[in-house]
Amino acid sequence: MLLHITHQTQYHYQSAVQMAQHIACMHPLEHAGQQVLEHSLQVQPQPAMVREHADSFGNTRSYFALHTPHTELDVMASSLVQTHALELPLAPPKSLPWETLRDAMRYQTHQAAHPAAAFVYASPYVPRQTEFVQYALPSFASGTPLLEVAVGLMQRIHHEFTYQSQSTQVNTPAVEALAQRKGVCQDFAHILLACWRSMGLPARYVSGYLLTHPAPGQEKLVGSDASHAWASVYVPDLEHLPPAQRWVDLDPTNDRWGWASPGEDYVTVAVGRDFGDVSPLRGVIHGGGSHTLHVGVTVMPLEQEALA
Repeated sequence: MLLHITHQTQYHYQSAVQMAQHIACMHPLEHAGQQVLEHSLQVQPQPAMVREHADSFGNTRSYFALHTPHTELDVMASSLVQTHALELPLAPPKSLPWETLRDAMRYQTHQAAHPAAAFVYASPYVPRQTEFVQYALPSFASGTPLLEVAVGLMQRIHHEFTYQSQSTQVNTPAVEALAQRKGVCQDFAHILLACWRSMGLPARYVSGYLLTHPAPGQEKLVGSDASHAWASVYVPDLEHLPPAQRWVDLDPTNDRWGWASPGEDYVTVAVGRDFGDVSPLRGVIHGGGSHTLHVGVTVMPLEQEALA
């Protein structure tokens, strides 16, 4: 599937911002299920400098600085991505029980840590709390194959939680969303991560986009889509793949899962420990006072775009 994504962020400041520095994380990743054919980042007003670099998780970040006063900031990321439907490679006949991975991730003196172990520990949005252990335990029967455990927990969250816009904020603690059994995709991803990590399993936060379809008889509106979030768990059973590719993505919001991504209608932008590592745009400003923010995302197959 050939997808064109536009992600526009607009700030309007009450008073002039004198100087600003920002970091954008909007460049899609390359992996087995997607190739980035084109990407551009346009910033108004014109930045004094723009620099790209890869972070410790392999994400591409764009740093830009503004040295002149401005009352508006417009950041437009445009990407053309080719996605592929991937079948999950067959695991060995006797898939490893989840405890085997848990034990392999534990710290051992004088032994190098497994690369995936970095995603076992707590992070700012995914703390270690007993509530997550209590919720996770029914899915972690002794000896159950790892992938069965991962999918089962993801499906429990999908069926037991209600997706409700504006029921939480960006900084709402995951344990609060767990208690109220409702939230948005970011909350569900954080809860899934917290449960997996509380049981000693390495799990990553994934940010990206999902192609949506309008209701029957309705036109797809430009800017009406949104960023999406899901999670991935390390599956060492996939031994014929390089270690860096042994991740299975699971989306509790939509009950979708698959190797490398949940499907060809998903576009992966970045991975990290939690939302804080992959925030699309962040920065430091001098001046500006209060502000208003508008974000518009459009994900459209190229064929549909050509007919629009």
